[in-house]
Amino acid sequence: MMNVAILMFDNVEVLDFAGPFEVFGVAGGRENNRLYDLFTVAQHSKPVMARNNMSVNCDYTFGTMPEAHVLVIPGGFGTRREKHSLSMQAFVRERVAKAQSVVSVCSGALLLAKAGLLKGLQATSHQCALDELVADEPACQVHRKARVVDNGKIVISAGISMGIDASLYTVAKHHGLAQAQETARSMEYDWHHQTVDGSMIVLAGIQR
Repeated sequence: MMNVAILMFDNVEVLDFAGPFEVFGVAGGRENNRLYDLFTVAQHSKPVMARNNMSVNCDYTFGTMPEAHVLVIPGGFGTRREKHSLSMQAFVRERVAKAQSVVSVCSGALLLAKAGLLKGLQATSHQCALDELVADEPACQVHRKARVVDNGKIVISAGISMGIDASLYTVAKHHGLAQAQETARSMEYDWHHQTVDGSMIVLAGIQR
């Protein structure tokens, strides 16, 4: 079983973290073969106030969390503050280095950019954060119409609901397309964006 850590911070977008939480939590469940163990992590041991004042009690702090095979980096208005935090930058660099897979959702890409982890890579983000992403990391190729961009270890998605797509895409990378499709069926999620086409779903480094 793979450990999935979901990064949390004040003013995180709810669906950015809840969508991936659902995908990885559901995967394998109908076959009684859970594939992922999930936990949330925040810098401090106090409730995180997500968007619209949703209070979330996280499982671990930066200093107490166990190792994670998968790191989910959600977005939200809080990224505009957190991307300037040296402790957040250090945490992201450390945990991305240790993870097998990273899923960035929405403006979570800004945290990767400010941590210096998107240099020479390809990315996307929420439509309202694309120009900011270009400014934060000019050496990153930004795909403005893409929904999911796969750099190998780091999978980056566009805004909010696309975190579900990126997570299903990652389940497919780990356990095959059939498992991801079964997960989507279990969620009653109409998953269309599953085929790499070089436009909506981009596999970095592959010219199409």
